Amino acid sequence: MITKLSRPTHITNELFIRSPHNPIITHKDMPYLCSTVFNPGATEFEGETLLLLRVEDLEGKSHLTVARSRNGVDGWRIETEPLISPSNGAGPYEVFGCEDPRITYLDDLNKWVIAYTAYSPFGAGVALATTEDFRSVNRFGLVLAPINKDAAVFPRKIKDHYWMLHRPAAGDIEHIWLTVSDDLVHWGRPWCVLMERGGPMWDGSKVGANTVPIETEEGWLILFHGVKVFAGSPTYRVGLALLDLEDPRRLIARLPYWALGPYEPYEVAGAVPNVVFPCGHIQNGDEIRVYYGAADSTVCLATASISEILDALRKYRV
Repeated sequence: MITKLSRPTHITNELFIRSPHNPIITHKDMPYLCSTVFNPGATEFEGETLLLLRVEDLEGKSHLTVARSRNGVDGWRIETEPLISPSNGAGPYEVFGCEDPRITYLDDLNKWVIAYTAYSPFGAGVALATTEDFRSVNRFGLVLAPINKDAAVFPRKIKDHYWMLHRPAAGDIEHIWLTVSDDLVHWGRPWCVLMERGGPMWDGSKVGANTVPIETEEGWLILFHGVKVFAGSPTYRVGLALLDLEDPRRLIARLPYWALGPYEPYEVAGAVPNVVFPCGHIQNGDEIRVYYGAADSTVCLATASISEILDALRKYRV
């Protein structure tokens, strides 16, 4: 059971409640030397919470390491070797690092697919891998060319296709797009589904997908990050949107304000200040537990009610 705090009274718009145990994982908890640990993918595996941690090494490159916990809060058992790294079977498009994983269980394959950012001198691109046991992976390599990242595969087929959110960059323009595939390798039929809003908005400079889409009775619930630049320094916050269940190209609702932003000291100060960045969630009935990176330095946890989120989104249908 996660002990909850009441929402801070000065943050009236926030729909997420931080765990009092935050940060739940820091570099001090790692079984080997590293610089920071953050932005974990999340899933349930063998009755436990499993996180795929983004770990930045002392050279500056990132790799992905498995952590397990019985209650999803503490008692983390962290592997001593990475599951995915630039050195264990990577090609030329991952030599600078493997970053920001999102984990999707696909029932039709009885496997988990891991979407992550492959970083190299060519830029950041989208890579995929599958696993059955989180001890070994089958790497597909790069599936979307640079510059592209923030990919998350939908948890089921829609109209006999796999669907994936991603965020290509066109100069300074960074919107959220959809793409479809029959085999998880070849992706096409691009569609822009959520745009950065520009101007002074909290999500005016860029938007990108955060966790794997969540299926609800009213649509696909999307957690996304929005960025605003203050005096040359970006602030990352979490937003919410709803896509149509059978045609996710159709935007149903978008919350005009953020649902989680950097306020606590561990979110405001760190390797990259003023960042909250979820890559994984666990759903338990109406509650979602969201695992996020704080200031690109630590792993934190927040909870929210899906019904409360849907209530908020109903007011802002498009």
